[in-house]
Amino acid sequence: MNKKAVFPGQYIQGRGAINELPFLIRLLGSKGIILCSKFVKDKIIPKFVSKEISENIKIEIFKGECCEEELARISSLVRNENADVIIGMGGGKVIDTAKITADRVNIPVIIVPTIASTDAPCSGCAVTYSPDGVFEAVYYQKKNPSAVLVDMNIIANSPVRFLVAGMGDALATWFEARSCESSQSVNECGGLTTLAGLHIAKLCYETLLEYGVMAKEANENHDITPALEYITEANILLSGIGFESSGLASAHAVHNGLTALNETHAFYHGEKVAFGVLTGLHLTAASSEEINTVYSFSESVGLPTTFSGLGITNTDKSYILKAAEKACVTESSIHHESCEVTPDKVLDAMIMADSFGKSRKIN
Repeated sequence: MNKKAVFPGQYIQGRGAINELPFLIRLLGSKGIILCSKFVKDKIIPKFVSKEISENIKIEIFKGECCEEELARISSLVRNENADVIIGMGGGKVIDTAKITADRVNIPVIIVPTIASTDAPCSGCAVTYSPDGVFEAVYYQKKNPSAVLVDMNIIANSPVRFLVAGMGDALATWFEARSCESSQSVNECGGLTTLAGLHIAKLCYETLLEYGVMAKEANENHDITPALEYITEANILLSGIGFESSGLASAHAVHNGLTALNETHAFYHGEKVAFGVLTGLHLTAASSEEINTVYSFSESVGLPTTFSGLGITNTDKSYILKAAEKACVTESSIHHESCEVTPDKVLDAMIMADSFGKSRKIN
């Protein structure tokens, strides 16, 4: 099997980066359409986007779920409007909907994340859900976004919980990359990891440990500091390239499993992934030093380390087993781990992750 790596066409990050949007639309096509939430249309665009952009580009409101019904609606709209560039502006599900739509109607996509909550902006894959928010499948596009614009003025003024959730998503990147390298498992672009993918994943983890706490404080104060810029890049670019060009394993599989528990639907992707990281460390017999380092980091930035941190109050094994079984379906990335994985083993690891998290809070 060949080694493979993929990247976005352009990555632009900085103060006022959104002002490059008209140029990029002209570079890629002639008529753009923005897909965003009502909040982004009403609050973000008037404050941070110039009138040249907001008055000359059609804005369509996203209905809240990256599901087949919404994808069909947006695809039809793009065709009817004769748009030849789509701009996904917002969080993960808006971004994924824009990417899949662009792939289906064969036009370029520009991603403008308004929060640094996931690594979705740079990747050529997306997740689809049921209309009720239950994970269904991973959808792979023919290519990665043509451009990613990250305006630090917008990121610095976003709620801090999103940045922390992004750190949870990014936290998985190195551990899953390491697992895929060890087991020689296929990455998200259909090959084996490259040195670039592996080392970017490692840099992502090191950046989180070094700058995560300071970035959170900067975000709370709405300050654009080097730490916030580094963590924004780690959450979006380093994690995006790292996971896609190295692969996924147990952390994201546990996330998918947790979506089977209704209580977790109120929590963000990265928050569930973070608990998946802890589960994966117990599942694969990581060293106590490494486990304590990851728990300490998670606690320092406010990522969940227990079931209760994800709203789960029913901790009966029969109930948690539903998540473990969903995490272990045949096509799951959890089978990229070097060890043999079964629902019972995942259940035990999830319970241990919760138990250890609770014991650290007591002590």
